[in-house]
Amino acid sequence: MKAAEIMNKEVATIRGAATVAQAVAVMKEKGLNALIVNRTHDQDAYGIVTATDIVRKVVAFGKDPQQVRVYEIMTKPCIVANPDLGVEYVARLFVNTGICQAPIIQGGLLGIISIADILTKSDFLEKPQALMLAQKIREGTENARAICQQKGSTSKECSAAWDVVEELQAEAAHQLAQKLPKTAFEEYTEEHPEVLSAQQYDNWCSG
Repeated sequence: MKAAEIMNKEVATIRGAATVAQAVAVMKEKGLNALIVNRTHDQDAYGIVTATDIVRKVVAFGKDPQQVRVYEIMTKPCIVANPDLGVEYVARLFVNTGICQAPIIQGGLLGIISIADILTKSDFLEKPQALMLAQKIREGTENARAICQQKGSTSKECSAAWDVVEELQAEAAHQLAQKLPKTAFEEYTEEHPEVLSAQQYDNWCSG
């Protein structure tokens, strides 16, 4: 699934000059814990203010929310996500940056996505990405072997088919934070050593 499929399209925004008290009022009214801070012009960046920002930077220090402005505690520019980004990558973005929500932007503000959206709206329970990648790797390997058998193990078509498999395996290894002991292509070249000989010859000629 993509971020656009599970994002919340009803985004609440607020001006940077608004008071924290006004921000809290909007959050309470709409049942939200984050507001996107409006840009001042087309080249400006979006900001974000969260309930955590308010607690950590205002409540914890006993400051008057009627006197503190949103721009004083917001994060700007904020981390944003593309609507076409896979949900698993949004989750990884959250983990790597420590954030819990991000605006979805493509040309303009389209929506906002949060950890809660990933848990309640995505298909990670039914379609774990690791299992889907494993299936694609199996299918890609079968396809590559079929192409190589038909076109020849040293053909460009054979090489291109294995490139697809290696990209899938690299992504799977990255997601699992594991190094592959041996790729499907390496296993294939053990069975067909002429492939490596052909590659070495090509490299020598092109060098």
